[in-house]
Amino acid sequence: MIKVGIIGATGYAGAELCRLIMGHPQAEIAAISSVSFEGMKLSQVYPSYYQICDLVCESQEEAVAKSDVIFAALPHGLSQGLAKVCDQAGKVFIDLGADFRLKDENTYAEWYNGVFDDEALHQKAVYGLPEFYREQIKGKTVIANPGCYTTAVPLALAPALKAGFIDTKGIIADCKSGVTGAGRKPSQTNHYPELNENFYAYKVASHRHTPEMEQTLSNLSGEDIKLTFVPHLLPVNRGILATCYARLTKEVTQVEMEEIYQHAYGNEKFVRLLPSGRVPNIRHVWYTNYCDVAVQVDNRTGTLVAISAIDNMVKGAAGQAIQNMNLCFGLDETAGLLLVPPAF
Repeated sequence: MIKVGIIGATGYAGAELCRLIMGHPQAEIAAISSVSFEGMKLSQVYPSYYQICDLVCESQEEAVAKSDVIFAALPHGLSQGLAKVCDQAGKVFIDLGADFRLKDENTYAEWYNGVFDDEALHQKAVYGLPEFYREQIKGKTVIANPGCYTTAVPLALAPALKAGFIDTKGIIADCKSGVTGAGRKPSQTNHYPELNENFYAYKVASHRHTPEMEQTLSNLSGEDIKLTFVPHLLPVNRGILATCYARLTKEVTQVEMEEIYQHAYGNEKFVRLLPSGRVPNIRHVWYTNYCDVAVQVDNRTGTLVAISAIDNMVKGAAGQAIQNMNLCFGLDETAGLLLVPPAF
């Protein structure tokens, strides 16, 4: 059994990691850590885990010592030192934060006001979006786990982009997120009276996930891509719906575009290309690692509309991190992740 340590186990992503690892056939939680709740049981923080996971939150050092792989579910800026400790100790390190996602230090400084503490460690890190970088992830020891928007948007656009059917200029990503994406710490924006019966855009054209999406799409297309990204906050707990718009560069039928997507994703375990006429729905992917994708060719305006839906806590965070762990350790990629979404 792979010994798993979870740093930041009492945040939403950390707690979701605990839930999923407890159902993994080849891994078990060896230790959990939380600065805010050190010395407390996880089941005291999340009563639903009572008599299921009563582990006590330990120090980061204790968690690293007991584990083969460390998942770091921490705010940006807190993972680099921990990653170095794990690397020196020969542990696999999977970062759910943003510290290793961007390859350019200047871009990281611009969007996160940080620096690369160890350039060699950043060069060693692999971006963990398995549908695009599966072979690079296998056997690696430092993985930058993508965020939620940065998973949903590239998965929606990649096949058409790689096939050369959409213009690399003027791409728009119009996205909606459940409130768990804001983290567990309360704020004015996720206070119940502010969020309930409400729906609004935030961080318009200034969200930190923008350069990460542009980096992935640029790598896939071979061109420098800039996109317009507008996130919105939904009054629901979980889910990401990404509706992406791009100009078509040549005539293509609906059937032909669906064939392009089928060719790209037909063998993917966690990408479900929906039948013509159906569109993704966040409820249909709740609590799972699936990404549902649908495309619509609008020949009247020469536009491709590509839509994806994921659970931001699973495929957008903890589930994808476990998918990466499975690849790192040579396990079946689906191990612990074949979860059925609720029917209602």
